[in-house]
Amino acid sequence: MKNLKKSQLIIFVIALMLVTAGYLNFTNNNNLIPTSSLADSEEMASIGDARLVNANQIGENADNTSEVVANNNLQNSQTTNSIQANGSNQTSANNQNNQMNQNTQSSQASQTNANVEDSYFTQSRLDRDNMYSQMLDNYQKILENEGLSSDEKSKAQAEIKRISEEKNAIMIAENLIKTKGFEDIVLFVNNGNVSAVVKEEKLDENKIAQIQNIITRELNVEVKKINVSNKK
Repeated sequence: MKNLKKSQLIIFVIALMLVTAGYLNFTNNNNLIPTSSLADSEEMASIGDARLVNANQIGENADNTSEVVANNNLQNSQTTNSIQANGSNQTSANNQNNQMNQNTQSSQASQTNANVEDSYFTQSRLDRDNMYSQMLDNYQKILENEGLSSDEKSKAQAEIKRISEEKNAIMIAENLIKTKGFEDIVLFVNNGNVSAVVKEEKLDENKIAQIQNIITRELNVEVKKINVSNKK
């Protein structure tokens, strides 16, 4: 009888333990969150943090990009202004250089014209004097020729005298005409006719009369045989 009660007590304790274990197992199943759910939650939280970081980085990158673009625009604007300023200065310098070149060319052209005019009077006198010198040399050679008659030598001596006097008279007349205010003049004598070329912009009757009077007196020619022209 005692053994039976002892067996029943053991069965009761075992049954109680099983019931208690089942209850605890049921309680744990209702309160615990599955491992996979926890992992998913952590992954979503991580994704949320990543999205937040990326959003902040995008905002910062956008700000940096805006700042870089603004700086580039400022630099481009400064560069453009500098180029425009340099271009304007270069254009102004080119215009000044062109004006200086034009003035220089104009001055050179004027100087060239003046040199040509001066060269005309200088060269004309030189050619005329060379002609007289050549004529005198030719007549001098005639005088030195022993085979010529005395009559032919006399004619040669007369021509030498006439040429020398005419040459001296031309020189005197030119100098006297210059003293009347004329800048330059060259005289040519050919068979009793005199051509006077005067360096003047314009000749009036009074100036022509002054020139004719001097030539008439010094070269002993009539007024109607004197031709006066100007060259400027």
